[in-house]
Amino acid sequence: MTGGQEAALPPRRLSTSEHGEGPYVWRFSRLDRALHLMVIVSFYALLVTGIPLLFAHSSWAQSAIRMLGGVETAGLIHRLGAILTFTYLFLHLGAVLLGAIRAPDRRSYFLGPNSMVPNAKDWQDLKQMFRYFRGKAEMPLFDRFSYMEKFEYWGVFWGVAIMGVSGLLMWFPEFFAQFLPGWGFNVATILHGREALLALGVIFTIHFYNVNLRPEKWPIDVVIFTGRATVEYMKEEHPLEYERLVAEGRLADRIAPPTPESSYRGWALLGFAALAIGMFLVLFVVVAALA
Repeated sequence: MTGGQEAALPPRRLSTSEHGEGPYVWRFSRLDRALHLMVIVSFYALLVTGIPLLFAHSSWAQSAIRMLGGVETAGLIHRLGAILTFTYLFLHLGAVLLGAIRAPDRRSYFLGPNSMVPNAKDWQDLKQMFRYFRGKAEMPLFDRFSYMEKFEYWGVFWGVAIMGVSGLLMWFPEFFAQFLPGWGFNVATILHGREALLALGVIFTIHFYNVNLRPEKWPIDVVIFTGRATVEYMKEEHPLEYERLVAEGRLADRIAPPTPESSYRGWALLGFAALAIGMFLVLFVVVAALA
């Protein structure tokens, strides 16, 4: 690395992906970033309009529905969020299918280091992490995706399946009533609400902690928005991927320009806003559950 590359780095920023030694390396594609943004928008639209209905007896829930324009407006926003959810799901599945068709080695495509499919190393990393927590081993080294990222990735599929199917039953009851018993809609209503609470708890506690709030990430990490991170970040968070890119001579192909200041500020603001809304929702739900 030359001095010019290091000088090109902007002043120290809050995001951990913007810290340290340069240059920048592309980590996520435009499609990855667009899909993640769609996940965020749809998830918040669904939660902000749906969770108040589960706690309709609470004053904060009633106030939230009024702020959204009433029950009918909240219902419309909720359905738009559902449409966006199915949109990003099918876009992602289409991209995976297209990638598999174009892949020269499909086994490597699904089981290689760039895949989200869990493998033996993930199991070994999980066991080593627990030993690390007890001070009996070093922290495991991760490749492109860690077992934590894969767990959350597949959790989205689980959530979309449960929420999607149960939501469709409640959205089009006349259609599904032609071949489903009445108790099926009661089950769908219960599953929809409980899965919403589970998703809220997992995303706003486990996910937020893993990607933003743990000491190595504090106070925020906007790499999923900017798509790029410094070499130092890659060495710390995904050292095996960095070493593989260097060994294969492909690191130069992944060099990216620094994140523009205006873009960085916008994404950081969005990240902090998402964190704040999520924490408030968790607080309100806990208060309502204990009331």
